[in-house]
Amino acid sequence: MAAVNRLACYSDPADHYSHRVRLALAEKGVAVQIVDVAAGQCPPALAAANPYRSLPTLVDRDLAIYEPGVLLEYLEERYPHPALLPVYPVARANSRLLMHRIQRDWCSLADRLLDTCADERGREAARAELCASLSAVAPVFAAQPFFLSDEFSLVDCCLLPILWRLPSMDIELPRQAKPLLEYMERQFARDSFQASLSTTERALRRGA
Repeated sequence: MAAVNRLACYSDPADHYSHRVRLALAEKGVAVQIVDVAAGQCPPALAAANPYRSLPTLVDRDLAIYEPGVLLEYLEERYPHPALLPVYPVARANSRLLMHRIQRDWCSLADRLLDTCADERGREAARAELCASLSAVAPVFAAQPFFLSDEFSLVDCCLLPILWRLPSMDIELPRQAKPLLEYMERQFARDSFQASLSTTERALRRGA
């Protein structure tokens, strides 16, 4: 493997948690070496940096950071411009709560759907629940250009990788979810989002 630059991100090219970190890096314009690591593999450098051998892992000189939430917070503090969290404490706390709710309400369902070893009956229930939940929240996307915000934020970084994977989870949102569908179309066309996509992720949507 080629020598690792000062800043490297070990990333699973198919995983939505790795994708959210790559999206934040792209949005902030951070020069970083993306090291693709397939699920179940662990190069020696990753094993040396992260005792859990988990992805994504960011290596910044002698510092190794893992766990997606911690990693996003580090990027926000280490590279404050452009800001991806609000300045004021109350608004910032609300953004963190939204990320927590995305994790509990939607990422947990997506994880079940994307797990090829999961029980099909359980996957079908998760599919119906995720589709219904996203459809129910769709009207809020009509009010502001981003998810409950006038600015792109870490909340969008957490949500968009899930939305990108809807076809691979056999989820098609109904026409009634038009505000959410329009949000997806705008954000997927964003330069930073396109830059964040791995070859594997591009293949999830034909013509991407």
